[in-house]
Amino acid sequence: MRYTAYQLAIESDLALPELLPVPAGQPAGPVDVQIRLADVAPGGLPGGQQLGPFLWATPDSLWLEVPHIARFHVQAGHSILVAPAPGADEDSIRVFLLGSALGALLFQRGQLVLHGNAIRIGDQCMVCVGNSGAGKSTLAAGFMQRGYSVLADDVVPVDRQGRAVPGFPRIKLWQDTADQLQIDTGGLRRIRPHLEKFNLPLGPRFTDQALPIRWVYLLDSDHVEQVEFAPIKGMERFMPLYDHTYRVRFLQGMALKGEHLQLCGQLAGQIRLAQVTRPTAGFELDPLIDRLLADMEAHP
Repeated sequence: MRYTAYQLAIESDLALPELLPVPAGQPAGPVDVQIRLADVAPGGLPGGQQLGPFLWATPDSLWLEVPHIARFHVQAGHSILVAPAPGADEDSIRVFLLGSALGALLFQRGQLVLHGNAIRIGDQCMVCVGNSGAGKSTLAAGFMQRGYSVLADDVVPVDRQGRAVPGFPRIKLWQDTADQLQIDTGGLRRIRPHLEKFNLPLGPRFTDQALPIRWVYLLDSDHVEQVEFAPIKGMERFMPLYDHTYRVRFLQGMALKGEHLQLCGQLAGQIRLAQVTRPTAGFELDPLIDRLLADMEAHP
């Protein structure tokens, strides 16, 4: 089965319904990434560096085990081997395959990978980064409901031209977020069985065009009465990008930290970067979107 994501042609032994399939009858071109069901030996990588109890890396490989789900071996930016655990469901396997494993592959292909969401604003894009629970996916869904297009959710690769690379045509939403946005989850697919988190298809609100990043907002919450903006300037612009890198510890074992720091510096030089703090209590989405749009208009 063939798919496209992150502007890569992907051939997979596993069905990947979250991705865009290559239409039947379209001429088959070269494959960038192969995902294969195969044996992945336990115990890590011989000669590699152990980064955690279930994580090993060498400069061109990453070995990851998710107990009771699968073992993954990501190699040279071109191959992901998947060894499912006995009885593991495919939905759970795909969560880690399309998250951590594919994120490691994007690192191997020389991209900066941010933990956030990318929204199209005109011919440029805005990236919102933040810790889990900050409201990134809620914000992306709110922009979508206003008619804006989404490039990527959760994993945002940035190419060497400082452009956000489009990912999958869906947003992952928790049930309480869907309730807040009045989105019916009755017909939506759960990302994992028994988990109250759903794949929301973007449909025509997905854009498959890489776009230059102009604004990056660090979303957080605190005991404030209204949304607060704090521009980040000068040398202070560098570390927030590094701190909000997706699975940043992968870089150490794959000997990519130096290159990654260089990519952070390049991006920092071309963006408007600001800390955005929203009230912890009474998260009001529309005023936050209004403030972000006003800030982007003031700093085109």
